[in-house]
Amino acid sequence: MKKIAVVLSGCGFLDGTEITEAVSLLIALNQAGAQVTCFAPDIELTVTNHINGNALTEKRSVLAESARIARGEVKALDKLDAKDFDAVAFPGGYGAAKNLSNWAEKGAKCDVNADVKRVILDFYNASKPIGACCIAPVLLAKVLGDKKVTVTIGEDPDTAAEIKKTGAQHEECPVDDYITDRETKVVTTPAYMYGNAKPNEVFAGIFGMVHELVEWA
Repeated sequence: MKKIAVVLSGCGFLDGTEITEAVSLLIALNQAGAQVTCFAPDIELTVTNHINGNALTEKRSVLAESARIARGEVKALDKLDAKDFDAVAFPGGYGAAKNLSNWAEKGAKCDVNADVKRVILDFYNASKPIGACCIAPVLLAKVLGDKKVTVTIGEDPDTAAEIKKTGAQHEECPVDDYITDRETKVVTTPAYMYGNAKPNEVFAGIFGMVHELVEWA
C-alpha cells in the first residue's frame, strides 16, 4: 500500500484549504488504494468571512482548522518525514498563498514556510513524486524553480508570469486535466484556478493527477 502525505493549509478556500479540492484528493487517493496521512503547519491564520470576502480580526490555528477536513486526524507539519512516505500532495485554496507562503502578497518574491520548503525539497531529493492543485503549484515553482520544474495553474496570465519569474516553466491546462513533469516527478492540476469550474471537472483533474502520483510512488 502506497503511503501518501497530504499537506493542508486550513479550512475554507479564502483563508485555508479549498474543501472540494481536499475532499476530491482524499477520495481519489482512497480509490487508488493509498494510505493517507494529513499534515498542516502549527501556525496562526487570519480569518476571512466567506460570505463577503472581508478579513476579520480573529486568529485561528491552521492545524486546528485543517482538522475539520481531516476529521481530527491531522499531524503538525514539522513531524512529516519524507522517508516515511512514497509521495506528497498539496490541495489548493488561498491558504497555500497566505499560510504556506506569502505568495498572495509578494508573488515570485515570496517566502515559503520553512517546513513546507523542507518537505518539498526532501521529497524532490529522494526522487519521490509531488502533486499540487489550484494555486498550490506556486509553492513548487518557488522552491524548485532552479530545477526548471514545469507546473500548471490553468491559463491565468498574471500568475503564470509570476511563476516564470521563479525560473519554473508554466504550461496551460484545462480544469479537468493535469500536467506531468517526469524529470522532477511533479504533477499538477488547475482545479478552482478556473473560477467557474464545476465540482465534477475539478474532481476529474484531481483524479487524473492522483492516478499519476500513485503510479509514480
